[in-house]
Amino acid sequence: SQVECDPDPPRALVCGVLEHIEEAGIHSGDSTSTVPPYSLPTEIVEQIRDQARRLAERLKVRGLMNVQMAVKDGVVHLLEVNPRASRTVPFVSKAKGVPWARIAAEVMMGRSLASLGVEETPDTGFWSVKESVFPFSRFPGVDVVLGPEMRSTGEVMGADRSLPVAFAKAQMAAGIPLPTSGSVFLSVRDSDKDAAVDLARSLQRLGFGVFTTGGTCDHLLAAGIETRRLPKISEGRRPNILDLIANGEIALIVNTPTRKGADTDEGRIRAIAVTSGVPMITTASGARAAVLAITALQEGKWDVAAIQDYFPQLARPAHSDPTPTLATT
Repeated sequence: SQVECDPDPPRALVCGVLEHIEEAGIHSGDSTSTVPPYSLPTEIVEQIRDQARRLAERLKVRGLMNVQMAVKDGVVHLLEVNPRASRTVPFVSKAKGVPWARIAAEVMMGRSLASLGVEETPDTGFWSVKESVFPFSRFPGVDVVLGPEMRSTGEVMGADRSLPVAFAKAQMAAGIPLPTSGSVFLSVRDSDKDAAVDLARSLQRLGFGVFTTGGTCDHLLAAGIETRRLPKISEGRRPNILDLIANGEIALIVNTPTRKGADTDEGRIRAIAVTSGVPMITTASGARAAVLAITALQEGKWDVAAIQDYFPQLARPAHSDPTPTLATT
């Protein structure tokens, strides 16, 4: 080796465990995620940590490594391992208050974790939410459905002692602030119709009007929830959802896709939502998180804080003015 290494035995540690709000199938770079995990049982998180450490030791990684896993029916499945850093690193560093990139650079140059005095950090007592930022507004008419290919061009972070408020802050930072009043258009695929029942009921309880079309409307009516039915765009009757969006009557769109493409009804709705600046959610799990965030925003019990308020040790020393003063007599 051309790098002189510390003599301590090799050791792997986990910088942080993120849980995606969207289910597997959405590219990790496009997913909203939280630190710490918000729904995974403690024993599953410990399994994830143990498997990540063992992978790093077996692969003899020196520096950072990114692991992606999926959990189904209590079983942890390994999706991929990338022996490199990713743009998740600065997010985890801010969520944990630890400069992981600097530490990893020193490790790559021969330092050991023991000599650096680095240990795994416990939960901080607050929630951090990573939200992706997309360039869809730059491409009018493009269908904005998320999938396995990465489409985001950046990301932002929201932090708070409350997870719903942290999620709301992340949405604000991404330029899609959640509404606290108005009307919602709700249209979901068959597999999400049961989830739509709880969503519609919660939205109405929060004071929102709920517009639906076709099958979503019928499913909600069968569950005892009345909504305002709109004709589908393809039916040619007016007013439809495009008219309501154009008139500024829709504050939020929840549309989990059945069909993709700019020439479909759903694609047209998603495209005009982008050009009109209407917040839009395309997954049932994201919609559930949004409802909780809207509930917290309506209560109004939140504020802002700098990252140094969470981690005082990160604050830089006060700047001293080097300009000499002139003595007067």
